[in-house]
Amino acid sequence: MRKDKPSTTAPGAFPGTARQGRCGGRPVDKGALVLLRGGGDLASGIALRLHKAGIKLVVTELAQPLAVRRAVSFGEAVYEGVHTVEGVTARRVEREQIVSALEAGEIPVLVDPDADILLSSFLFSTVIDARLTKAPPGPLPVDIPLHIGVGPGFDAGVNCHAVIETRRSHALGRVYWDGATQPDSGQPEGDPRRVLRAPQEGLFTGHKRIGEHCEAGELIAEIQTSGENRKMKIVSPFKGVLRGLIRDGIRVTKGLKVGDVDPRDDPQACYLVSDKALAIGGGALEAILTRKDIREKLWE
Repeated sequence: MRKDKPSTTAPGAFPGTARQGRCGGRPVDKGALVLLRGGGDLASGIALRLHKAGIKLVVTELAQPLAVRRAVSFGEAVYEGVHTVEGVTARRVEREQIVSALEAGEIPVLVDPDADILLSSFLFSTVIDARLTKAPPGPLPVDIPLHIGVGPGFDAGVNCHAVIETRRSHALGRVYWDGATQPDSGQPEGDPRRVLRAPQEGLFTGHKRIGEHCEAGELIAEIQTSGENRKMKIVSPFKGVLRGLIRDGIRVTKGLKVGDVDPRDDPQACYLVSDKALAIGGGALEAILTRKDIREKLWE
């Protein structure tokens, strides 16, 4: 068992003087902002927890996010402009629109895969990397008082300050301040058939919608092969509900996760953040609040 030993000293002071905006009638201290890298379903559980706790955050995403559980992923705002999860709204913004989105009580989503926003006038107290690349991260462009990693690839004390366990077990959502999480098993949780993967590279077209019932063998999607007039079918492995599916028109690689069928067949669950995502979000909230120097800035 790893040590749950929080740091007692800050790895760095808050640089510069925070610039002020307004949010909900109160000043917005940009030095109290949290940067969340990734807007997928697990990252969105973190965003939901922090937002509901009154912590102001900015989400950064890819230009073409590949979330499967799109209904509960704030990264969908990249495509839709605005996307709401459990009553919380995220809005795609440019840098100059971040403060106005925060003032409106929304979560700003910025296309910024390299986190270049860290080099701007905004001062972030915390960076949470929830991209789930399952590989060691590259260095951040600036020193950050608290860098939290989510899942495999992060090692607290080596490439981040704290890491959150993402593998289902009694350790799910726990915060480690020393060492790494459990390694990636390489297998999906539960029945491995539930995860739909691209059988080949090509252009993806869905034939079912998230939340729809599927019968075993029913067509869910097709992939048009590159340079060939041939389509590969993706069918439901069993009876259930389509819990997630990537967007139409995306060019996929062989083996990419493109869908998720839930045998519990409950369509309402498709529009709720999962228990796993909320547990990880609770770990992120704990990690932030453990640090007194950061905690004192969040609600000034």
